[in-house]
Amino acid sequence: MKGMHEDISDGIEWVDVHYVDLRGRLHSVSVTYERASRGDVFFDGSSVDLVDISDSDLHLVPDMSTLAKIPWGERRARAHADIWVNGKPFWGNSRGVARNASRYVQEHGFRELMGAEVEFFIHKVEFKVGKGELIARVINDEEPPTWSLPTKRAYEVTDSDSPVAGVRWEIIRALRKMGIKASIHHHEVAPNQAEISTASRDAVGLGDDILTIKFVARHIARMWGYVANFMPKPIFGDNGSGMHIHASLWKDGINVFSDDSDPHGISQYCRYFIGGLLDHGRALAAIVSPTTNSYKRLVPGYEAPIYLAWGVANRSAAVRVPRTPSPKKRRVEFRPPDPLANPYLASAAILAAGLDGIRKKIDPGDPIQRNIYHMSEREVKELGIKTLPKSLDEALEELESDSEFLRPIFPRELIEKYIELKKQEIRRVNLYPSPAEFMEYLW
Repeated sequence: MKGMHEDISDGIEWVDVHYVDLRGRLHSVSVTYERASRGDVFFDGSSVDLVDISDSDLHLVPDMSTLAKIPWGERRARAHADIWVNGKPFWGNSRGVARNASRYVQEHGFRELMGAEVEFFIHKVEFKVGKGELIARVINDEEPPTWSLPTKRAYEVTDSDSPVAGVRWEIIRALRKMGIKASIHHHEVAPNQAEISTASRDAVGLGDDILTIKFVARHIARMWGYVANFMPKPIFGDNGSGMHIHASLWKDGINVFSDDSDPHGISQYCRYFIGGLLDHGRALAAIVSPTTNSYKRLVPGYEAPIYLAWGVANRSAAVRVPRTPSPKKRRVEFRPPDPLANPYLASAAILAAGLDGIRKKIDPGDPIQRNIYHMSEREVKELGIKTLPKSLDEALEELESDSEFLRPIFPRELIEKYIELKKQEIRRVNLYPSPAEFMEYLW
């Protein structure tokens, strides 16, 4: 890695040091290459809601192994960073939580491989929020009358059918220049919607890659006159954007989630991991579906999960086991996450829940091989299928009552601060009337 770092650093004068707050929002400070190499980077933690203003000096430690040249920046590079304080890792360092998760996996005798499908819209957005003025306008120029892609019918259309395909390809080219080799990319179900799938990484690497995808997508889209929109549900009546996270555990080069003797090709380890995800699924929602907007996505009819069940190749369940003949590719897909989740915390929480399932041998029961959306409420109850929370408020209540499984990985202060920040966020959003309320109540 050192040799590669030396090659990349040739001619670099400035380094954009990237870090995230607890909500997962990316922040950046630009320093000279020499200063980044020394780790001599400090910032005001109170300005990103990590600490109080009375004790707000925090230290960024750039991970120079993540150094990558910024394609549009002259003599500039990017490095992900960890957050320290007083010479020690800071409890609010999200990247450190993902690293804790990898260590915890290793303590159980495994290593993790994780990937994500990052969905987002490439469109034009206008909004105004103020006293007496609450306006949001989304312009999808792939829809009629501008273009011909109908609602919910644009999955994997060809480039010739997609006016924004060129933006997606430009994003992919920029990502490759930064060392991010996306495994798949394509047009998604809704007009103006894209998906980019990451390569398999550990929890830290997955978080780094997701943040890089969002960083690059936002810049490239803006250069084309668009917005890369990672909101889970920006448009009424069409599919939202998820960030399905895939996971498998490995030992001595063997995928321990695979078992050829099983009818579905999965092992007991895999079943227990699924059991943990389902058992803690309602609490996980607060971390993986972390906004008020997230719960406008998690509704029936738009391929988004609402039922805490599992199935093989079943996209109506929260946990899907993809059908594959390859033992190396057998894995679990957790479908509730969306792209506004803090990727480090999301991957760490998923691993914590899955490992708790393995440790406690939580049996998930038989797979559901029917479309759960078509089941009656009575059938769902008889099968003991729980639902995801219907709001962020409800999800936070679940996290407050079910966070013990996170304790081996998440610092107590981080969980408490995260819940506090999310409650503040809910109060802010709830202050504003919405156009839908005018439609419903102006009588």
